[in-house]
Amino acid sequence: MTSPHTPTLDDLRRHAIARSLFTPTTLPRALARLGFVQADPIRAPARAQDLTLRHRVAGYQAGDLERRYPRLAVEEDFFVNYGFVGHEHHALMHPRTPRTVWNAARHQQAQAVLAFVRERGPVHPREVDAYFAHGKTTNWFGGSSNASTQLLDGMHYRGMLRVARRDSGVRVYAARDPFTEVPDPVQCQARMDALVDLAVAKYAPLPAASLGVLLSHLRAAAPQWTTDRGRALAHAKQRLGQARIDGVDWYWPAGENPLSARHKPHEGVRLLAPFDPIVWDRRRFEAFWGWAYRFEAYTPAPKRKLGYYALPLLWNDQVVGWGNLQVIEGRLVADLGYVAGRPRSRAFKQALDLELARMEAFLGL
Repeated sequence: MTSPHTPTLDDLRRHAIARSLFTPTTLPRALARLGFVQADPIRAPARAQDLTLRHRVAGYQAGDLERRYPRLAVEEDFFVNYGFVGHEHHALMHPRTPRTVWNAARHQQAQAVLAFVRERGPVHPREVDAYFAHGKTTNWFGGSSNASTQLLDGMHYRGMLRVARRDSGVRVYAARDPFTEVPDPVQCQARMDALVDLAVAKYAPLPAASLGVLLSHLRAAAPQWTTDRGRALAHAKQRLGQARIDGVDWYWPAGENPLSARHKPHEGVRLLAPFDPIVWDRRRFEAFWGWAYRFEAYTPAPKRKLGYYALPLLWNDQVVGWGNLQVIEGRLVADLGYVAGRPRSRAFKQALDLELARMEAFLGL
């Protein structure tokens, strides 16, 4: 029997929205509060990181993160996915022991490139390719790419390089001081726990199965601690806030109260990025809203049901549909779909018009 102090699924849904859609603030404060922002190169109508930040940063415009990145306390790197993570947590993931072992020739190539970058300063991959002529290689999509690009990616992942800035979306690399500290076993466990806490704080509240999946994603962040995942998961379940609802265990950061009156119901319309923390966990999405959202950019066009880059459409505390947005001849064109028909209220129409106007301002139209 459910205790009167046990949250319901409706309570957790409101909690998830309220804790993520905080009052818009400055870009540095929003990044610090989010802890991590997932990145994606597709621009439809803007990159995922920009679509995520526009709800949480006052006056945010597409590209602000890229323009201001060199002055922000964040690093581009892998966490649970690739994106932007604060300096403090970035340092916890290094020195990173990659799962792919380089042979002696590859190490020699990397050292030569590192010496080149130290001498030249921040370099575009095109400069490295022109100087070393590493040739072509097969990428993970099965296509062909410059071998220099893959080498730079590997050096970045190993902490030999950092992303200094982007030029027209392309990463420009700089040498970084090596991570020399090797933590002892106790420190390793503390670091892993801190990374788990960061992930949970970003995506909570989470059902138990999703918590397990989230920890499995941390293998990209710190493969050297893969064997510690079992202990870290058990420890997380001991210290996190939790409740069992309809036979499912749910978890959220300790100290948070999903029943708090501070979590006011969300009002208005929001078009969310496919990787926005509100909709990132597809298992939770179906539990909260009763239908399956799918990211279909890499699905063959004839098999798509929602569209190439469908943005989940949040109305108050319900995701009622999705939108595919394009800029055509300087004008925003929105193709909207609905799970159970378009809401008929005048309030919805006004809120949708306001959201599309915000999107136009964000895009600089």
